Amino acid sequence: MKNATLKLRRMLLLGLIASSSAAIAQNSNLLQQLLASRPDLFGTVLQNPAKYEVQIIYTQIDRDKNNRPIFTDYTYRLDDKEYFYPASTVKLPAAIVALEKINRLNIKGLTRDTPLRIDSAFTGQTAVQRDSTAPNGLPTIGHYIKKILLVSDNDAYNRLYEFIGQKELNQSLQSKGFNLRIVHRLSVGDTPETARHTNPFVFYQGNRVIYQQPLASNDETYPNPLTTTRKGKGYISYKDNPSGELIAQPMDFSQKNYYPLSTMHQLLKTLIFPESALPSQRFQLTDEDYRFLYRYMSMYPKESKYPAYTDTCCNYDSYCKFFIFGDSKKPIPRHIRIFNKVGQAYGYLIDNAYIVDFKNKVEFMLSAVIHVNEDDILNDDVYEYDSIGFPFLANLGRVIYQYELQRKRPRKPDLSKFKFTY
Repeated sequence: MKNATLKLRRMLLLGLIASSSAAIAQNSNLLQQLLASRPDLFGTVLQNPAKYEVQIIYTQIDRDKNNRPIFTDYTYRLDDKEYFYPASTVKLPAAIVALEKINRLNIKGLTRDTPLRIDSAFTGQTAVQRDSTAPNGLPTIGHYIKKILLVSDNDAYNRLYEFIGQKELNQSLQSKGFNLRIVHRLSVGDTPETARHTNPFVFYQGNRVIYQQPLASNDETYPNPLTTTRKGKGYISYKDNPSGELIAQPMDFSQKNYYPLSTMHQLLKTLIFPESALPSQRFQLTDEDYRFLYRYMSMYPKESKYPAYTDTCCNYDSYCKFFIFGDSKKPIPRHIRIFNKVGQAYGYLIDNAYIVDFKNKVEFMLSAVIHVNEDDILNDDVYEYDSIGFPFLANLGRVIYQYELQRKRPRKPDLSKFKFTY
């Protein structure tokens, strides 16, 4: 009876989201016109957009007399039923739910900065005692979130996934109406069985235990109803051969995470503009939680002291900023800030962003995915990221930004909420 009730609830939530996605797709003409106006930039992709699996959502933001946002959404090829692998974009909802869990537990001394230890108690799990990138060498939820938002650290996401647990992660987001399934860690060879089990945690101050969390096991399943999860004509498998073996059949993503672009865009809108969502759909975050997330979403890696990225391959501004600047390593002008989360894997490039120009009083939201895999073989690390993918997303951002610069607004926005000292 319990499982039947949960199944019914999930079906109802998916129904709510279906209507939400339909609402987003209210107007596609503007995006089509903007893309078609620059065949020099988008001609290759526009000749066969289905091949490149392109989907785009662009949201114009106007303000009323009280500075409240008014949204107008435009879409291009938006389709929740067309599966794409969301890669690292799932890390932002995990960061949000981790902060929500700390607030829900409401235990004295338990904050995002409380030191923690992670144990291993199931096949494939690994323990954690120290974090060399933290100022005191001790891992914390807050420090993991910083690493996720600054450089999209996979291990940091995996630790949040383990802290939250698979069941709470999905229930928390689905109960707010978000159509997604986040069911595994990243880059550790998780199977459906190992992904259901998450590690024991201990939070402590000195010798005093603040909170203990035992091994968790999820008895729920999250079937993927899509019929579009088989991709490519072949893929490289390392399961039985460390050197890799070509499997001459499509790769099946049905057991992978699912996070469609419309959900991604709506989640970011809810995070950036919580007042625009219904109370039941808002995140259970404090004002300080919001400020913390905004700050590190918009910070560049080289601006961070802990963790420090000054001498690594990711110490340039556009490392995780694909729109407008993703095809260059030049510094981003300081009057522009991008609050976003990107994804990159299996030939998919994704960005989900709120973009602000403080000098010109411009703001807009933009989310897009493109798939670049000319040989149609997955997991071979041969993708056209640099020749097609990054230029497409950067040019898309530039064209929208230039359009926004000349677009007339009834009122200039007050953007002070999003200004930070980095």
